[in-house]
Amino acid sequence: MDQSTGSALQLIITIVVMLAAFYFVLIRPQSQKEKEETAMRKNLQIGDEVITIGGIMGRVVSINDDTDSMVIETGADRTKIRLKKWALSSVNGDKKDDKKSEKKDDKKK
Repeated sequence: MDQSTGSALQLIITIVVMLAAFYFVLIRPQSQKEKEETAMRKNLQIGDEVITIGGIMGRVVSINDDTDSMVIETGADRTKIRLKKWALSSVNGDKKDDKKSEKKDDKKK
């Protein structure tokens, strides 16, 4: 093997290692995050407390899968806002049901 063949092989190995590092550092975590967000939006239920990407907090009162949208109510005056599901940042679940189940568990003890 002469010197030019060795350096070409070294260049190819370096490029492959860089591409692998790029995949594991950038592409793979982003695709996993997208899968988690899709699952979160698909498992959305009426009564869940949500936070939008704009920072609006509210409770889901209706879901329309045909238009991929939902209606949330916010505040004490129960203002309703219609949003697309992609506008969700996080879902906290139904807080009232969690408190009821905690009270039942406390009574059992």
